[in-house]
Amino acid sequence: MGYGGYGGNMQQIMKQAQMMQKKLQQAQAELAETEVVGKAGGGMVEVTLKGNKTPVAVSIKPEACDPDDVEMLEDLILAALNDAMEQADAKSQELMGPLGGGMF
Repeated sequence: MGYGGYGGNMQQIMKQAQMMQKKLQQAQAELAETEVVGKAGGGMVEVTLKGNKTPVAVSIKPEACDPDDVEMLEDLILAALNDAMEQADAKSQELMGPLGGGMF
């Protein structure tokens, strides 16, 4: 009895670990396919990320492009990116939370 009499429990623990790993991989795959869109300025700037925070697209409406106020556009892009990141974090927590916490 190398496990001090816990041999049967060890097999059960290994099975549970394998099931958790499979669920984790499924959640990670779902995150990689899910898209979130962060918006700023009433939708003048949009940033699209995958749920795992991989950038997909940036959309900027022409009215957001004021050559005399580049700082405003920079702020809008940053705000849209932060919004998308928060959404990606929320999605990650939703999918990964039950599996031991978000890893992203």
